[in-house]
Amino acid sequence: MGNTNTNKNKIKKEIEKFQKSGNFQKAIETCQSAILEDNNNTELHIKLGDLYIEWHLDIHQAKQYADEAITEYQLALETCVNSAEIYYKIGMAFYYKQELDKALNYFKLTLEYNPKMSQAYYVMALISLKKGNFTESLELAQKAISLSPFSASRAYCLIHNIKTLIKKESKLKNLYYGLMSLLTLPFDKYALKDVVKRITYLKFIPVLLKTSLIIFFKGFNEKIIDIYREAIEKAPGYDELYINLGRVYYELKRYDDAICEYKMAIWLDSLNVRAYFYLCQVYEEMRDYENAIEICRKLIEMQPYIADFHCKLAQYLYLENEIDEAIEHYQNAITINPSPQWTSVVAQTLGFIFQENTKDLDASISSYQIAHNLNPADIDIYLNLGNVFYEKGSYDNALTIYKKALESAPYNARIHCNLGYLYWGKGNLEEAISEYEKAIKYDNTYDIAYNNLGVIYLDDLGRVKKAIELFEAARRSNPNYALANYNLARSIAITGDKIEAAKLYRIALDINNYTQEMDPVEIEEKIQDLFT
Repeated sequence: MGNTNTNKNKIKKEIEKFQKSGNFQKAIETCQSAILEDNNNTELHIKLGDLYIEWHLDIHQAKQYADEAITEYQLALETCVNSAEIYYKIGMAFYYKQELDKALNYFKLTLEYNPKMSQAYYVMALISLKKGNFTESLELAQKAISLSPFSASRAYCLIHNIKTLIKKESKLKNLYYGLMSLLTLPFDKYALKDVVKRITYLKFIPVLLKTSLIIFFKGFNEKIIDIYREAIEKAPGYDELYINLGRVYYELKRYDDAICEYKMAIWLDSLNVRAYFYLCQVYEEMRDYENAIEICRKLIEMQPYIADFHCKLAQYLYLENEIDEAIEHYQNAITINPSPQWTSVVAQTLGFIFQENTKDLDASISSYQIAHNLNPADIDIYLNLGNVFYEKGSYDNALTIYKKALESAPYNARIHCNLGYLYWGKGNLEEAISEYEKAIKYDNTYDIAYNNLGVIYLDDLGRVKKAIELFEAARRSNPNYALANYNLARSIAITGDKIEAAKLYRIALDINNYTQEMDPVEIEEKIQDLFT
């Protein structure tokens, strides 16, 4: 019996020696050899599982060992079925694999056998946070603190971070959680392990500083890639290096290489939000909206309450002509409402889609009104809302909106231009001319105001010379304005100069190939009519 205990202690010390030196492979081999001689030894199976987990988390290798750890813990469980500790270890292994639902099941089993294990509550809080459920995460973190108030540094820190993120707590009150996180740190062994792990990352600070200096003085170049490649060879399990290298490739427009690096970071951590976000950015730059949509869906699955992700997905869906689903995600973004001004912009976008794509003018008006309530100082909202009322035929409502806008910005040329269009549509030429002249007065390069006023003088008043002056002013303000060239051609044709008119129609046609302002057939017919 004495020899057996001596042998066990010898093996234990040998394993620990290899483990402390960082030689996990030798430690695992030693443990495996001991298990072959004593397969029912629960302690050895747990130790082997722990070694696999530690090796799995070692940034100096990239291979995954969580499955091997789970196998060893399950073998240990066969001889110790009521062990909360083993259930917790299996839960952690699944957590490291990013299989969060399986991890949750094991943490619940942990608490069945030990309802006072605060660390189980803490990791469950982390999982809830990863799923975007802030309320549940806070409740679980508070439960962890209540069970172990003097050694819950990580739980205090988690609450502090969540409350900072959602901004529903005063800074002074939230300071308490930050201070408690620091005060309880020396008594939280798990938090201390996290600190030690982060300290190992400090050795990469020279790499980050060196690359930052190169970027500052010389911009992005191949030398930075070589530096990161060398660092990755030393620490192939450190996902941050792959993300940084991916950003370098992105800036150098080597998009396929950037994608490979981000995917490597995701392979190491399948819930790495930053890697997914940057990968989405690459696909957007490549105009590969199909893949961008897929990645954005994954981001929303991981963090459903981030408005930016819904907004990004809506943008990609809109570009792929998936209008209904785009509207749904814009509405989700508005519901989350991270800030009034930001949400106001989203509501304006939604108003535009309802107006231009679905022709649901009532929904468009409602969206613009939401935008206005959130940011009443934004003149563009008044203009857009007035335009929709005009399109709907609600001229009095449009007039009220434009006049309301003038109270805030009496010298805004766009408002006067829109008023001019409104009065013109109602047949009130005197008011229309007055408003267009004000628009030009406040912005003497306003091409649309010149053009529209020219059309009034040409078609409604028959003053060809005045119309020509205005169309020429429109062309000077915007040489690539097809409609202004077209209208000038119409005016010149009336004077009898068919050659000049044809030249202007041809210019209008060429510009229109790019701007798509008009029906090209209409311009071609005008050219033909000149000489028939």
